[in-house]
Order: sequence, then C-alpha cells, then structure tokens
Amino acid sequence: MVTQAYREASRSLLAQAESELARSDVRQASEKVWGAAAQMVKSIAEQRGWTHRSHAALYNAITRLVSETGDDDIRRLFDVAGNLQVNFYENWNNAENVAAGLSDVQRLIDKLEPLA
Repeated sequence: MVTQAYREASRSLLAQAESELARSDVRQASEKVWGAAAQMVKSIAEQRGWTHRSHAALYNAITRLVSETGDDDIRRLFDVAGNLQVNFYENWNNAENVAAGLSDVQRLIDKLEPLA
C-alpha cells in the first residue's frame, strides 16, 4: 500500500534526521526533516486522491487539511519543515534551531499520522 510506504518513509527520515543532527550535520538533518514532513503529507494526499507531486501540491494539501481540521498549527509546523529544506541549500541555520525544527516537525507528524 502506497500510503503505508509514505508513512514508513516519514518515520524513517525523522530518525535519520536525529542521527544526522547527533553527528552535527545540520544540512543533512534539515533535508531529512523536510522529507519526513513531505512524506507524511503525501501519505494523506495519496489516500484522498489529492495531487502531491510538487511543492505547490503539498502546500495545497496542507491548506486543505487546515480547513478540514481547523488546526492552523499544521500550516505553521509545515512551514518550519519548508524552512529547514531551504537550510539544506543555504546552510545558514545552526544545530540548536534545526533541533527545535525537528521537534516541531515531530509534532506535525504526530498530528498528521492519524489523518492518513
């Protein structure tokens, strides 16, 4: 089942992010955190028949989920994940901020997983 594979990838990427952060590789940790968030959104979108093959489609899915749940925290936490992906390319963030972002995205995934 594709949705299950996305959920498993999400959890795996989150664990990889923790390992990368422990090795002080904030760029790789940042990218893995983004990937974890994106994979969980893909799981939900796939299940519901929503498009999810671009960044725009993922953000549209987030908008729909916020509308559905009334939980605007979902949008804010997903934005944290998006900012961490930028850090992969720009390398402007530090380990403390990436660790905080990882924690935020863990909360996002915990909110999203029951919707999948």
